[in-house]
Amino acid sequence: MGVFEIKGGRELKGDLVPQGAKNEALQILCAVLLTPEKVTISNIPDIIDVNRLIDLLRSLGVTVERLNNDTYSFQADNVDIEYLSSEEFRQKGSGLRGSIMIVGPLLARFGKGYIPKPGGDKIGRRRLDTHFIGFQKLGADFEYNSNTNFYKAEAKKLKGTYMLLDEASVTGTANIIMTAVMAEGVTTIYNAACEPYIQQLCKMLISMGAKIEGVGSNLLKITGVDYLTGCEHRILPDMIEIGSFIGMAAMTNSEITIKNVSYPNLGVIPHVFERLGISIVRRDDDLIIPKQNNYEVDTFIDGSILTVSDAPWPGFTPDLLSIILVIATQAKGSVLIHQKMFESRLFFVDKLIDMGAQIILCDPHRATVIGLNKQVPLRGISMTSPDIRAGVSLLIAALSAEGTSYIHNIEQIDRGYQNIDTRLNALGARIKRID
Repeated sequence: MGVFEIKGGRELKGDLVPQGAKNEALQILCAVLLTPEKVTISNIPDIIDVNRLIDLLRSLGVTVERLNNDTYSFQADNVDIEYLSSEEFRQKGSGLRGSIMIVGPLLARFGKGYIPKPGGDKIGRRRLDTHFIGFQKLGADFEYNSNTNFYKAEAKKLKGTYMLLDEASVTGTANIIMTAVMAEGVTTIYNAACEPYIQQLCKMLISMGAKIEGVGSNLLKITGVDYLTGCEHRILPDMIEIGSFIGMAAMTNSEITIKNVSYPNLGVIPHVFERLGISIVRRDDDLIIPKQNNYEVDTFIDGSILTVSDAPWPGFTPDLLSIILVIATQAKGSVLIHQKMFESRLFFVDKLIDMGAQIILCDPHRATVIGLNKQVPLRGISMTSPDIRAGVSLLIAALSAEGTSYIHNIEQIDRGYQNIDTRLNALGARIKRID
């Protein structure tokens, strides 16, 4: 496994261009299975999870052509549906959580979709019930083999229906949308996720000929069609990476400009960082994070401690709570972090405590952070990245710390962040990749 060696305490300066959105890319790439025509997608991030999914599509028989650094064409006119029963598919599909979203498109177009129990971050329970209950409501038969850990959905004919999702799952909503667009009749999905990723998927499908109403809301009406065409689609900049860069600038007392952020799609993200006292200047579609010697946490009107929690969109995304927790360690004031969705996501705080942070882990979902107001810098230590978001949070902590830090298992970071060491070194960071 790879290791990052980070020499901390250095001020950074310069421009950063965010990569394409990882979470959107995983959905959009699966949607190419819905048509035999060519689909061209640009701004695809060059990261492990996305590259694994592209490799899986190739193995399924999709013709993949790389047109330039971030643009690919896909043509699923010769899909090998029997590949789903192979041992190779079992190995490749189980190594990537995003592979679950090939089931919906395959079910819609070919009448069957299989997937081994997918992997991904170890951040707590991540149910797949929403996906398969949705498929069943559309008329599919579902089978789960607990001995082989294989999920199977098959249907001779899919029919539109009304459904209330048991949770506003982003991947579940995406999977059900991609199934319903070719089902007979009208499908109504209530309590649908409405993140920008889902909106982008809907816009792409509409450009392919799908009929979807209510895009951007939690109530979708989908009228099924018999055929979808090819299209061209551009992926949004990654709002999680943008939030990570905002936090990094504040922690390292740096001035950084984040370019082309697609500001209307950031939702409340800038506001949440501003409540922690971080200055953000918007210039056209760029965000400038000026150098700050300190940043003071806001409080509620009655003076009580600020709570930052995650919620379904348009609430604050859970993927940025790890970043918020880290930057709160050097703020002036205290913050209660409430991670509602995943019960293991806060367990990386023991590394921050070892670095000198003042954090009380109240329970698996809540942590209280007492800010040090940059009076007591964190110290470099050796640590291991448990998941993508915690990994980059520890990287930010290490960049701000005195001394040298080592982060092991950096493949977790590489799963979601493109060439992060090269890009930050260009701003003055000192990150060395050790194999």
